[in-house]
Amino acid sequence: MFERYTEKARRVIFFARYEASQFGSPYIETEHLLLGLLREDKALTNRFLRSNASVESIRKQVEAHTTVREKVSTSVDLPLSNECKRVLAYAAEEAERLGHKHIGTEHLLLGLMREEKSFAAEILKERGLQLATVREELASVPNELAARGPSESRPVNQFSRDLTQEAMDGKIESVVGREVELDGVIEILCSRGKRNPLLIGESGVGKTAIVEGLALRIADGKAPAMLSEKRILAFDSQVFAGLSHNRQRAEEKLKSAMGSKENSSEFIVFIDDLRALVATGKSAQTEAARVLKSALVLGEIQCIGASSPSDYATLTQAIPWLDEYFRNIHVSPLNEENTLSVLQANKHRLEKFHGVTYSDDALKCAVQSSSSYLPDRSLPGKAIELLDAAGARLKLRQDASPAEIADVLKRIRFITNKAEAAIQNHEFEKARFYSDEERKERNNLMALREKYKPNESDAGLVSREAVEDLVSRWAKYPFQS
Repeated sequence: MFERYTEKARRVIFFARYEASQFGSPYIETEHLLLGLLREDKALTNRFLRSNASVESIRKQVEAHTTVREKVSTSVDLPLSNECKRVLAYAAEEAERLGHKHIGTEHLLLGLMREEKSFAAEILKERGLQLATVREELASVPNELAARGPSESRPVNQFSRDLTQEAMDGKIESVVGREVELDGVIEILCSRGKRNPLLIGESGVGKTAIVEGLALRIADGKAPAMLSEKRILAFDSQVFAGLSHNRQRAEEKLKSAMGSKENSSEFIVFIDDLRALVATGKSAQTEAARVLKSALVLGEIQCIGASSPSDYATLTQAIPWLDEYFRNIHVSPLNEENTLSVLQANKHRLEKFHGVTYSDDALKCAVQSSSSYLPDRSLPGKAIELLDAAGARLKLRQDASPAEIADVLKRIRFITNKAEAAIQNHEFEKARFYSDEERKERNNLMALREKYKPNESDAGLVSREAVEDLVSRWAKYPFQS
């Protein structure tokens, strides 16, 4: 019965079945379908729910509403409740209404909202979702996801990173102090002509962070409608390697990184170093540059470029058409006050990664010493690099864990990888087994840590003195506070 469903929509059904089994439900109910939708299509749910907090609160609301029974084996083929059957029928009608050949996740969302007396519809209504509004917004987007075929594959390969997906997955840090530049990028992208931004600034000022900020806005549903369905692909510099003379090879690599021509308008290409478009050792554009120009002329793609001021002068000589298709945005280094705000906003990610904490004095020292002693890179880049290195240095010193703890950590990593693979393959019985095994190992880890009590006292604190010592090593002369 799911032949017309896209791959994402099918996975929603699989996840709904898994959720129902975990609650011990004899049927797949609308709330299980909603949880499956939240789990599978973060782009859609972030677009209408606007925040990850809403997603978490929905799960807690379902858990509070549900009488949890003994878990049902995931090998049992749970039937759909009558409400769920009507939801799927409504989803098919919505696909027809929108003129879509395939039934996608957005049609399932509309189907849930149409089953007005269901628990899932109540949850969505409480959060401000209105059927007419959601339907109108979906109808206004010409390239909706479900209008594609069931494959729904993304061009994620060795040449590019999907920044929009990384933002949805929580892998991108919040951007502080660059609202003006970010708004400028958005204005250029939404222009009719010359709609490709070129960020010009010294190394470390945060050019890439501005583009990541755009990805965050798209993921959070805060971008203009014109950009709300775009994917930002950051090209690896190797995509241009060896393409000085071979135009056919250049076209193949660029198309491989961007996907098919039919889907290319969905992407915004980010090239973080436009020097890659210039032949090595020559002031001449490569065949990759000519292919890129052709795509820009035909309006097949939009591009965000980045360059340092000194490189830009060389680029405009080698590639004179840059000024014709790109509009410049100059990115100045942040001042010390804004840099400190950046560090305070994002220090938790470094703390989580290294397993340490940073004192306020360490943050202030990183900002001040970067300006005074390490002029080779600009703020905030150098200050972030300092904190990262200081955290790594301290972590290495305190990580002389007993062999028993190291072995348990290794087993936990192995088990979690197996569990994720099982869920991806819809092998939910295996996933449940690995989940139980992981819980046992984590209990074992807690017992061992209590036994050895590693990392006690303030040994995990990165202090001002630790940053000063690192600055002395990097600057190669004694630090004077």
